[in-house]
Amino acid sequence: MRPFATLHSTLAHSTLLRYLFAGLLLLAGSAAAAAPQAKTAPDRRIAMTVDDLPWVQLPAVPTAQIIADHHRLIAAIGRAGVPVIGFVNEGKLEDGGQLQTERVAMLRDWLDAGATLGNHSYNHADLHAVGLKAYEDDILRGERQLRPMLQARGQTPHWFRHPYLRAGRSAQDKIDLAKFLDAHGYRIASVTVDNSDWIWAAAYLHAAERPGAAKLKARLRRDYIKYMGSKLDYYEQQSIALLGYNLPQVWLIHANALNAASYGDLITMARKRGYRFIGLDEAMRDRAYQRTDAYTGPAGPSWLHRWAIGAKQPTSFFAGEPTVPDWVLTLAKLDSE
Repeated sequence: MRPFATLHSTLAHSTLLRYLFAGLLLLAGSAAAAAPQAKTAPDRRIAMTVDDLPWVQLPAVPTAQIIADHHRLIAAIGRAGVPVIGFVNEGKLEDGGQLQTERVAMLRDWLDAGATLGNHSYNHADLHAVGLKAYEDDILRGERQLRPMLQARGQTPHWFRHPYLRAGRSAQDKIDLAKFLDAHGYRIASVTVDNSDWIWAAAYLHAAERPGAAKLKARLRRDYIKYMGSKLDYYEQQSIALLGYNLPQVWLIHANALNAASYGDLITMARKRGYRFIGLDEAMRDRAYQRTDAYTGPAGPSWLHRWAIGAKQPTSFFAGEPTVPDWVLTLAKLDSE
């Protein structure tokens, strides 16, 4: 049997070690609490979508006037190697009611570059102006070339994008249109990263008429990329504020000369911000896109703002959205966005 004094000494030593160990754990915990906590980066995925195919200015200008920029955009899409979907206005394929084979070939260029195609209506119809029945007719008229072209490649058109992003002036119109689209195999392609690239594009065209055009166009391209970056940042913050996370974003641009010259830079800028490009199908599988679009106003805002309006967010929620600089508006010959 161990003497009592030896046992007492052993117990005392063991107790002291336990207290020391506990103290070290406490200090470690305090230090960890005091240290800045590393923030988890938002999930940055984004789908690129391009409206008004085969080209914004068609049919108002001759095909020969825009074909070089079209090929420039297609080449940039091929080099970028990211998923992209283009939304077609079939009325742009015609001139004086006659189908133009070279414009149909422009759509095939998109498919050959690896893009997919969706329906943007025949005549870029404004639902709020023409009414639901005429709008539905324009959607069906807008797939006469598109549907067989895709079927020849084992595909079907299944995305529809609202022209002007005007989606209905009443809840009933939205319900009725949703039923119509579903019956024809379509789903509405939402937009979360809304912007005014069309204003920058107008300024870019007018810049060609100014003295020092090359320098002015270079400035426009540079500032346009910065503007688009600020839009990505803004809508990421809006998503986190509204949803609690950054949803897979859906980015809208148009088929125009500015984006033909800037497409690669747009992709690079987004990647530097940590974005990974995905297809529209993957993006819209996110649960957020199941939310009801409660907006029935006259404009065509981002779906993030539509959901925020439905959630009765205060006016302050929408503050801080980047705007087009005055010098660009002036060059575009516009008074406001």
